[in-house]
Order: sequence, then C-alpha cells, then structure tokens
Amino acid sequence: MATKTVSLRVVAMVVAGAWLAGCVQQPKTLYQWGSYQTQVYEYFKGESKEAQVAGLEEDLQKIRSTNSNPPPGYHAQLGMLYGSLGKDDQMVQQFRTEKALFPESATYMDFLLKNTQTGVIK
Repeated sequence: MATKTVSLRVVAMVVAGAWLAGCVQQPKTLYQWGSYQTQVYEYFKGESKEAQVAGLEEDLQKIRSTNSNPPPGYHAQLGMLYGSLGKDDQMVQQFRTEKALFPESATYMDFLLKNTQTGVIK
C-alpha cells in the first residue's frame, strides 16, 4: 500500500511538473513592435524626424535579425518620415513594402503613392 501511495505521488509530481513546464513557454507574438509606438507618439509631438527614422531603422534591423515581422503601419510611418525629410525614393520604397506586406493597406498606399507623384506629400 505504501509503494502505491509513493507511486501516485511520483506520477502526480511528474504530471504537475509537465503542466508547469508547458505554462512557462509563451507563444511567439505575431509582430515585434520595438519602439514603433513611441516613435509615432514622438512624431505627433513634433520631435526630431531624423531621430525617429534612426530609431525605426534600428528596430527594423533587430526585428529582421530575429526573423520576426514589423507591425502594420510600420513601413508607412517610416515612409512618411522619409517624405518629410525629402527622401522621396526611400518614402516610395517604404510605401510599396507596406502594401506588399499588408495587402489590406493597398488602397491607402496607392493613394499616398499617387500623391507623391503629384507632389502633394512632402
């Protein structure tokens, strides 16, 4: 009877340990945000656009190095910053990247791309 109780305790401890180990592992998040939200906030506060671009580009390298994805709007925000700095080629590239990664943004990205050709976005 004593060995049966010990065996049940051992089995219970193994099951509890396996359950706890399963709880420890967190699923991988869909997107890596980096400082994206902070940079958008800084954008609306009127902070240095060069610093925002540098922060977003640095985070983008980190995101890519971990084989993760930037969130929706990341490349669009980067494109808007490049446009405000007069870097039109980089702006267009970022808008196209946003459109390719997130097809649901195609209508808006096409609108922005059309306006870059007419000189409205600067």
